[in-house]
Amino acid sequence: MGKAVLVDLTRCIGCRGCQVACKEWNGRAARKTSFHGEFTNPAALSSDCYTRIEFVETEKKGAPAWNFVKSQCLHCKDPACVSACPVGALTKSASGPVEYTFNKCIGCRYCMMACPFDIPKYEWSSAQPWVQKCSFCAERILDGMEPACIKTCPTGAMYYNEYDNVVSEARKRIAASAGKYVDHIYGLNEVGGTSWMYVSDVPFDKLGFKTNLPAFALPSLSWTMLSSLPVKVLGLVALLAVVAYTRNKENRKEGEA
Repeated sequence: MGKAVLVDLTRCIGCRGCQVACKEWNGRAARKTSFHGEFTNPAALSSDCYTRIEFVETEKKGAPAWNFVKSQCLHCKDPACVSACPVGALTKSASGPVEYTFNKCIGCRYCMMACPFDIPKYEWSSAQPWVQKCSFCAERILDGMEPACIKTCPTGAMYYNEYDNVVSEARKRIAASAGKYVDHIYGLNEVGGTSWMYVSDVPFDKLGFKTNLPAFALPSLSWTMLSSLPVKVLGLVALLAVVAYTRNKENRKEGEA
């Protein structure tokens, strides 16, 4: 089943050490950013930001409180992005990560449309653009090391182990602390299951998680939808060609008159 991670949101202190470690390990460029009425920074994942901590304002026992949510690729067990890629640039490895091979990519961005979590990002400003996302530090895993973000976490908010052990740990924490956690492991069943899972003391919908996702894997749906796009595009081109021909024909008639 490969490696997996449990993110315990009750243990995250919002230090953003994982953001820094991820950017440093992957050699991603720094961008000038600014705050917009909250402490989350940057505002969203990007081609240079594979993981980030979102500061979510909640209320606990009638008082305002902070919750910190780490976001990155969830590395689905049966990834829609992999099934949508027509050239095999994305693959799901036996060790857990969903990996990207840039020299196979044709820039179609089907993976971006297929991903239920809106994770893959495109290098729009680059002259030679590629798709970018968290790689689960696949090269570190192969060398027997933890992913960079997990290695740097000072509070142990991320538990990294074999998939079955991670699921067991999540269930154990929920059962051992009655009332502390929401009785749900996010990522256990969503879209057929993911390699990154979460436990929380706040309902996931209040933290911005997508909670309307099906429990089955999405590849069959994603490819059915995406495979029809070329036909639709060709149909639109043909329609526009007919409109242009008709308009030019009428213009020629008016000019002759």
